[in-house]
Amino acid sequence: MPIETIEPGRASVIEKKRFRVALVGNPNSGKTTLFNALTGMRHQIGNYPGVTVERKSGIAHGPEGIAFEIIDLPGLYSLVPKSADEKIAVDILNGTFPHEAPVDLVLIAADVTNLPRSLYLATQIIDTGLPVALVLNMMDLAEKTGLRVNAEGLASRLGIPVVPAVAKKHKGIEAVLQTLADLAQRSTPELHGNSHFHHTLELAHVCDPLIQWFLAHGARSEAGAFAESLRVISTPEALERWQSRPGGETLAEIVEQTRQELSERGIPWKQAEIRIRYAAIDQICAQNITEAASGNLVLSEKIDKLLTHRYLGPVLMLLLLAVIFQSIYTWAEVPMQGIENGMDWLGMHVEAWLPPGPVRDMLVNGVIVGVGAVLVFLPQIMFLFFFLGILEDSGYLARVAFIMDRFMAKIGLSGQSVIPLLSSFACAIPGIMATRTIQNPKDRLLTILIAPFMSCSARLPVYALMIGAFFPSIWVGGIFYLPGLVLLSMYLLGAVAATVSATILQKFVIKSKSTNFIMELPMYRMPTWRFVFLRMLDGAKVFVSNAGKIILAASIVLWFLASYPKLDAPAPDAPVANMKASETLSPANAQAMQQIRHSFAGRLGRAIEPVIKPLGFDWKIGIGLITSFAAREVLVSTLATIYNLQDADETSVDLRQALRDDVDPATGKPIYTPLVAIALMVFFVLACQCMSTLAIVRRETNSWRWPLFMFFYMLVFAYLGSLTVFQVGSFLGLG
Repeated sequence: MPIETIEPGRASVIEKKRFRVALVGNPNSGKTTLFNALTGMRHQIGNYPGVTVERKSGIAHGPEGIAFEIIDLPGLYSLVPKSADEKIAVDILNGTFPHEAPVDLVLIAADVTNLPRSLYLATQIIDTGLPVALVLNMMDLAEKTGLRVNAEGLASRLGIPVVPAVAKKHKGIEAVLQTLADLAQRSTPELHGNSHFHHTLELAHVCDPLIQWFLAHGARSEAGAFAESLRVISTPEALERWQSRPGGETLAEIVEQTRQELSERGIPWKQAEIRIRYAAIDQICAQNITEAASGNLVLSEKIDKLLTHRYLGPVLMLLLLAVIFQSIYTWAEVPMQGIENGMDWLGMHVEAWLPPGPVRDMLVNGVIVGVGAVLVFLPQIMFLFFFLGILEDSGYLARVAFIMDRFMAKIGLSGQSVIPLLSSFACAIPGIMATRTIQNPKDRLLTILIAPFMSCSARLPVYALMIGAFFPSIWVGGIFYLPGLVLLSMYLLGAVAATVSATILQKFVIKSKSTNFIMELPMYRMPTWRFVFLRMLDGAKVFVSNAGKIILAASIVLWFLASYPKLDAPAPDAPVANMKASETLSPANAQAMQQIRHSFAGRLGRAIEPVIKPLGFDWKIGIGLITSFAAREVLVSTLATIYNLQDADETSVDLRQALRDDVDPATGKPIYTPLVAIALMVFFVLACQCMSTLAIVRRETNSWRWPLFMFFYMLVFAYLGSLTVFQVGSFLGLG
């Protein structure tokens, strides 16, 4: 990694009142929890310019009016980056990232229950000469597991401030802020950490040419130069980062000579840094960490023997998911009914306040009906994020990744793909962005291409509408709730489709081999309920703000397309599209239905109806399939707008009841059945009905080739899947 000289303003910072702090740490070290505790959730999230790596920063207020801009860097294991997000984190620490000013301080979050791993990164950062403070996070877990850590001894040995903390309980946060303030206002260079290496004179002598080279090219100290020498000797990636810089060719020659000399002396240079650094870390830990003889880690290990069992683990996982999905349905019924009643009340009052005309019609039948039809499913989406937050914060989500990896490795999918795919259950976009942590480019591309099969929260309104309309609220065997089981089956179908697609793509399109997946399972812990609820509220906010804008615009456009051109008078021979065989429609409703069929939207839907008729879909669903490309949940608002415009006798139409009542005028049979509902849900499981997903794939792959390939292969997959479901079901008499 490059070593920079200290800027003039960095060494003397007493006059400053605002400091830039880089927050770093290993994955699963509690770094995000610490960030939230420091900033109080007052943060901004965006992407670094030109890349899809997320930038999260927030303001923390310290003593005496000092403010800190905390920059939450992507997780790191070492200063040798192996993926795009790690490279940006290292560049920011080095002060070489073009879109970030150099940081003033570095705050390291360490998982105290696995301190040696955290100290590997910490000692590397200390060697750079940056002002550093170390937070021993999760001290409560250390006490439960019988670990005793001498924070003062660590601080003395490392030469940096060390602060014990329990971030999720806000314990030690004030001490962290005070430490940052003290560190920021000191200007003496000796506070930048001690040398912790105990290298032999033989090794120092062999590395001396490299040490001198780095000292001549900006190293802050001999310790930092020695650390960088070991890194370029043992890690090809570290050397590559220097070769394009001035003097890089000379450096490469010195490295090659040093490697040869080390080999001749019998010193294994490929593990040079790891061996020496961990030798020092082991000594530091032996002096400052005491483990209880009984070892309270046994409880977590006993739980894992059950939950990660080769055969019992997947069964328990499915049972847990079944309970979650049936809870999503049963718990959300009351708030959903409240939202539905609220939207009806709003529609009636707007209709009473405004005079008849296009504006009132657009607001009532377009905006309120379209947006309200999707907002009614907001409670279910909030409960989904609530349960995801619990699974993640408790440590069980990592076990799900572990359980799934056993199977995924057999189909040639990288074990590193597990976390991005799990993230895609909330939304495919962050899931696809999370693939930047995958080192193998082919594995990363393969994961991107199958991530949209994971049923995201945007599909939930479609599932909920169809299940609520056509599947009774009954209990199977007195244990399982039927709507919850159907919902679970849609999520499992997406996982199966991803598996099948990965196998096909890996064999015929992207030929790659699975890589080893090393993942440390965090200890089980009680969720931090504050953060769980904040995550739930953030998920709801994103859904309402992002999806709401699309749905609002789509509802207005659809209202126009479904309302124009206007019919002067009803055609007497026009077919009636919304009547029961035994009933006669009112003249107003008959004219409204003819208007829909005559409109731009009706013409478009009837134009594609012959293509989708074999799937059991009519022209109204055809319109929804087109509009849902803006966002999957727009299908619901589309159908709501169409049926509300179609029923001129009602102020507000119950969409689920309208779907059940819709009949074919020629046969008198229902247009929508449970079989049609399943076929439609299968289509939405398998199709990539989201332009935002395609846009992010374009950014990640830097080509339109792969998003177009994704769209068409998933569309074919969806068509064939729905066709099979409907035709086989009809043949068996299930239609």
